Amino acid sequence: MQKKILIADDHYVVRMGTSLLLHSTYEGLEIDFAEHYENVKTKVSVTLYDLIILDIDMPGSLYLSMIKELKELSPDSKILIFSAYDEKTAVQYIHEGADGYLNKQQSEKVVDAVTLIFREGNYYPQEVLYLLVNKQKEPVSIYNLSKRELQVFQLLAEGNGNLEISNILNLKMSTVSTFKRRIFEKLHIKTIVDIIKLYEKHRTTIEKIIQSSHDVA
Repeated sequence: MQKKILIADDHYVVRMGTSLLLHSTYEGLEIDFAEHYENVKTKVSVTLYDLIILDIDMPGSLYLSMIKELKELSPDSKILIFSAYDEKTAVQYIHEGADGYLNKQQSEKVVDAVTLIFREGNYYPQEVLYLLVNKQKEPVSIYNLSKRELQVFQLLAEGNGNLEISNILNLKMSTVSTFKRRIFEKLHIKTIVDIIKLYEKHRTTIEKIIQSSHDVA
């Protein structure tokens, strides 16, 4: 099999283990590695990979936005999400253009996943396929957010940036970024404009929830 694969994961054991499994099954594979999303973009910009095996939680990750960006850089490259996130998250990435999903708890199936992607163009486990075919998109609900996420949500809607939120809530910048990412994923939104619209719609409820408790999620 004369194919080029990029394994993008910040864990050495995952990179080496995945590489060994693939090399033990296929001859002629050319496998590169990346530990940071910036490295992924650099490599994809100069090399045409048949497949990118992507950990969505690696350093520098842009989460959902990565799929569109990588597809723009390399439209012919297939993307297999290799992650510990659950199937509901997988569906979001597939809707963005990912070609498959494999949970890291089932890493022994990576050869099957790669084979199917090269043969059929995609790889969807049964759990993901069920959600894609049978389940309607869950309604957006602010009740999916924790108290702390609601605080960050409110501050974002009011025009505060990550630095201001960090100072107001006495949180690390990295923690604010994590809360922001969770908010976007839980509410199935992509922009600050979406946050503002939701906040205006649910302002009274959000304020009541925040005022009712100062617990940190």
